[in-house]
Amino acid sequence: MPRSAKKKSKTWYGHGLPYLKIGSFPGHLIVIEGTDGVGRSTQIELLRPWLELQGHAVSNTGWTRSPLLSDTINEAKAGHELTVLTFSLLYAADFADRLEHQIIPALRAGFIVIADRYMYTAFARNMVMGADPAWTRELFGFALVPDLVLYLEHARDELKREFGFVTVDARNPVDDIQARLRAEIARYLGTVSARPKLAPARAPLRAPARTTARARRGR
Repeated sequence: MPRSAKKKSKTWYGHGLPYLKIGSFPGHLIVIEGTDGVGRSTQIELLRPWLELQGHAVSNTGWTRSPLLSDTINEAKAGHELTVLTFSLLYAADFADRLEHQIIPALRAGFIVIADRYMYTAFARNMVMGADPAWTRELFGFALVPDLVLYLEHARDELKREFGFVTVDARNPVDDIQARLRAEIARYLGTVSARPKLAPARAPLRAPARTTARARRGR
């Protein structure tokens, strides 16, 4: 039987969705962040059944997985013709659709929602690609503030061993995105000097599950 959950007040990151009222939900929103190839999917595949064994109902969601927008975004990425601002609008629409129709209903129903990447991915990538950070933050102001963010990080040498010299463009290496992602998550915690919950990608695969358990116990 699922455990009874104490309702926790949720807040918007910014302006929110004006037509949706939020308050105290019994569910929890856990975000898994990290660069491509760091093992987010593997960790989520291990974390979900572990949480279910503890008696929790779990729902997964992921970046660009909205039924409305996923095909459109994939076609746009294959064409390589859209600007970073246009891509941002597509990503925001995808995120808003999943937030309204999947994440919030699941939280209301008492689920733990595991999100494979969140708004921090857009913040970091847009900054690397030259978009205005203030515009990006305003665009994603409808997001809910998550209850927990787990950041999976590669060591710099591991990134190079796994990908070689992979770049977003000629000037911005992948580890620049990693550094910016980490900075955005630190900002979420309220101070530039704060550190997110870190789970090294080469650590034992149950590390995020243990980190989640400690966070839920308030340690």
